Amino acid sequence: MSGRMLRLVGAATVAAQAALVPVSATAVPPPPQPGQPSVATLLTDLQRLYRQAERATETYNATAEQLKKQRAESDRLRADLARARLALRGSRAAAGQLARQQYQSSSGLSPYLRLLLARDPQHALEEGHVIGQLARERAGTVSRLAGSEKKADDLAREARKALDTRLALARRQQQARDDVRGRLHEVERLLASLSAAQLAALAEFEKNGIAEAQKRFLASGTLSAGTPPTQEGDRAVRYAVRQLGKPYQWGAEGPAAYDCSGLTAQAWRHAGTPIPRTSQEQWARLPHVPLNRLRPGDLVVYFPEATHVALYLGDGMVVQAPRPGAKVKVSPIAANPVLGAVRPDPGGEPLRRYTPPKLPAGALDGPDAGLYAAGAPVTSAR
Repeated sequence: MSGRMLRLVGAATVAAQAALVPVSATAVPPPPQPGQPSVATLLTDLQRLYRQAERATETYNATAEQLKKQRAESDRLRADLARARLALRGSRAAAGQLARQQYQSSSGLSPYLRLLLARDPQHALEEGHVIGQLARERAGTVSRLAGSEKKADDLAREARKALDTRLALARRQQQARDDVRGRLHEVERLLASLSAAQLAALAEFEKNGIAEAQKRFLASGTLSAGTPPTQEGDRAVRYAVRQLGKPYQWGAEGPAAYDCSGLTAQAWRHAGTPIPRTSQEQWARLPHVPLNRLRPGDLVVYFPEATHVALYLGDGMVVQAPRPGAKVKVSPIAANPVLGAVRPDPGGEPLRRYTPPKLPAGALDGPDAGLYAAGAPVTSAR
């Protein structure tokens, strides 16, 4: 994202900390000035843009993964085609040599006449056997030539098709990149239009709204008392905690920056269990787990479209890369509307003894909402 947007988001955080506009703890926004939109309206508009940007980011990430696989397939086909063409050249050379040998050894007589005219019929019969063997070898060479030609033609068609698919994916990736940038430019324009007082009120209103959502979520009894992670889950949690403070960057998979699913995917890759790259694929392909059975290392997925994801830390908290302008941080689980949870290691055995990683100072600082909309309901998981 641009440095201008980072400065704007940073200004919002500083303004909120300075408490230029006092807001009650019940998340009730102050009345708007005449002719100005309310804080709730501004928050709704801002988070709508963030949500659109993250949807576009997930599309970009998914296309990037498809393109990566298609590149590998194109490279494989290109290597196979090169080998097939080498084999074809060898088959053609062998066929040409056989043709020259047949022309040079041809006497114009049939094998039957050569046998009748031979001085030594037994030798002629043995010679005929050798000739038959050579004929069979020639037939095999011709057959291999035909097979090599067909294989080379088939591989050439597959390679052209794979290249066309690769080019189409590259165009789609470019379109998704432009879409993300366009959405983030809209966020920049909205933030740039706000005063310091509006930015402070916006940040404080969002913060109070998250606190209320977390309070309701915990009071619902949805979460369990806590289950220790598996050894792999522990490694994933500790990896994610080591990334605290690194910036959010859409499409990033580390190590310098992350987007939401880039963080969760890398955490589990370092734990030894590769998982899909995008939050939507993580939600679609990993086993679902009820929230009352959550354990550290599980992934908490947000919004009906599964466009945001975080890694469960325990005690109702998650590690996440929230949104553009924010950093990887520890947040309340209800910072965004929860869709459900998935488990990358469903067959793993929980540790008998578990000591959570120590959080560094400032782990909870900064905005929590990835795409939180004021007043949005927190759904329970299946």
